[in-house]
Amino acid sequence: MKGTKGPIIGLTCSDVNRSLPYASMVEKFGGVVKLITPSNIDSVSQAINNIDGLMLAGGADVHPKHYGEDSDPDSGSWYNEDLDDMEIPILESALETDLPILAICRGMQVLNVSMGGSLIQHIEGHNGEQVEGDDRLSSYHRIFLSPGCKLSATVGSGGFVRVNHRHHQGIAEAQKSNDLMASAWSMEDGLVEGLESPNHRWVLGVQFHPERRGEIPPHFDKLFETLIFKASTTT
Repeated sequence: MKGTKGPIIGLTCSDVNRSLPYASMVEKFGGVVKLITPSNIDSVSQAINNIDGLMLAGGADVHPKHYGEDSDPDSGSWYNEDLDDMEIPILESALETDLPILAICRGMQVLNVSMGGSLIQHIEGHNGEQVEGDDRLSSYHRIFLSPGCKLSATVGSGGFVRVNHRHHQGIAEAQKSNDLMASAWSMEDGLVEGLESPNHRWVLGVQFHPERRGEIPPHFDKLFETLIFKASTTT
């Protein structure tokens, strides 16, 4: 069902405040946000009802129980199990109905786990989010986008690019779901920076944060623009 002002994008997130930069990008390109949080959604059907596309935002680490592991007490991980329990079945339902999906940071990890993959619980020596006083700042590194994949076709270029990152968990080839294709890699450690499904119309995941404007090249806005376009053509 299309909103009167544009396609309706379900946005899964832990709370309203964390959702704001993601919602801003949806609205920038003409989408209507349906915020989906553990506090305002009671069922998968309620979440999926009337949405034309789905965006999974960043946030807490995915609990290892969802990929058959125990939590590593030395990983420094923090969890939001209510968000896990809400988000994974919603994503699975959206995949079943082939909705267009954009999964960002934690969202990409949820995508991988929900399709049978796992995660590295802590990347040793990884230069992730930096803390300065009360501020939590992004780090930066270069990635390689595979030419010809959906990700590079969406943003309009492949090759090398500098992006932000704020994660301490990740996905290497050993953790990647067999049902997903890697489309981008970190030049520092070879970890996967982009995933996409070859079996769905438009399902992309990125490990970096394109919603953080000014930290990443502007052509990555096309991720949001394309999500809105694909959602507007959902049948």
